[in-house]
Amino acid sequence: MLEIKYQAGTIDPLNKALGKLDAPLAPDAAGQVGWQLLAEDLSLPAAVLYEERLAHNLEWMRRFMGEYGVQLAPHGKTTMAPKLFARQLAAGAWGITLATAHQTAAAYAHGVRRVLMANQLVGRRNMEIVADLLRDPDFEFFTLVDSAALVDQLGRYFSARGQKLQVLLELGVPGGRTGVRGAQQQAAVLAALARWPGVLSLAGVEIYEGVLQEEADIRDFLRRTVAVTRELFAAGRFGRSPVVMSGAGSAWYDVVAEEFARTDIGAPIDIVLRPGCYLTHDVGIYRAAQKRILASNPVAQKMREGLLPALQLWAYVQSIPEPERAIIGMGKRDAAFDAGMPIPAQVYRPGASVPVAVPAHWEVTGMMDQHAYLAIRPGDDVQVGDMVAFDISHPCLTFDKWRHIPVLDGDLRVIDLVQTFF
Repeated sequence: MLEIKYQAGTIDPLNKALGKLDAPLAPDAAGQVGWQLLAEDLSLPAAVLYEERLAHNLEWMRRFMGEYGVQLAPHGKTTMAPKLFARQLAAGAWGITLATAHQTAAAYAHGVRRVLMANQLVGRRNMEIVADLLRDPDFEFFTLVDSAALVDQLGRYFSARGQKLQVLLELGVPGGRTGVRGAQQQAAVLAALARWPGVLSLAGVEIYEGVLQEEADIRDFLRRTVAVTRELFAAGRFGRSPVVMSGAGSAWYDVVAEEFARTDIGAPIDIVLRPGCYLTHDVGIYRAAQKRILASNPVAQKMREGLLPALQLWAYVQSIPEPERAIIGMGKRDAAFDAGMPIPAQVYRPGASVPVAVPAHWEVTGMMDQHAYLAIRPGDDVQVGDMVAFDISHPCLTFDKWRHIPVLDGDLRVIDLVQTFF
């Protein structure tokens, strides 16, 4: 297990895990040691990021949001990587979205000063974590409420602390996740908020449209959200200006942008979208979503090529016990498998000039903790020790398996090291 010295910014002994060093390495110095993936300077399996594609995706999403005049608060749970948060903020992000109190604390510890927690803040210790962060007057925080019971719990806790908490009314749909389902539940939440003046401040309205499958249903939900936001503003319910109206995961952000960008409530409004997977993208569920976006969205169509997959997993061929099966040194501990198995993309034989595309019939048919079954054919040019690059679907559940992810340049040299904090 790697010993991480957060205060000193060093990793010791990183030479045991990633490369060949005689002394501890500061993460920011990773580009100085000259590691090269194809020279086998990295211990495989290893997840890697590609710098050129990261930069492309950052700029693509910045331009897309700018065309609609909306704000971006990317969901940080995807990567939990402060270095990537910093790049997203430097590219103009309004803030970072997170899902839990401890994620919020990790982001704050690395300099994030505006967090939208797209979740309910429940439980004493979770409230205490947020309350401690809110002692910093430069830290802005939002959480969601969808019940009078939660409102009163938050009200009692933050009243006792003498603090003010900004909340967003979460709207939901039947059969979905959290969120008020209708007018009666909404009225109960608003009545509870009125019991805590000066403690709980209604800052806006939030939804997550990804629980719906059909575009028509999503547009109806978005229009309901706009109508509720307009009604609440007219009733003088909001305690923040600009009012916050937020939605959008990684699959339907284009539709949310189209619907929300038209909003006029007669007052300043921060329209905040929260896709998180755009930065690394994938070749599975989000590639399918991007294909739909490029086919139907006029803003995406006029921009240069869409988002590019920037995360791969490299692993060795460990064994070829049967003519139609190779065993790869990679498994469920290394890559997501909930939204499809990793997809072999390239193969490299140490000593060759460059990686080449794998045969189209290669397929991962199953995974165990540290092994993957790769279907091949008799006569395929594959040997023990070959290095195989795999594309993945659902980056969230790949990132959380790695604490250190090398960033590679176009020549597959390590130029940086990203740490994750799950």
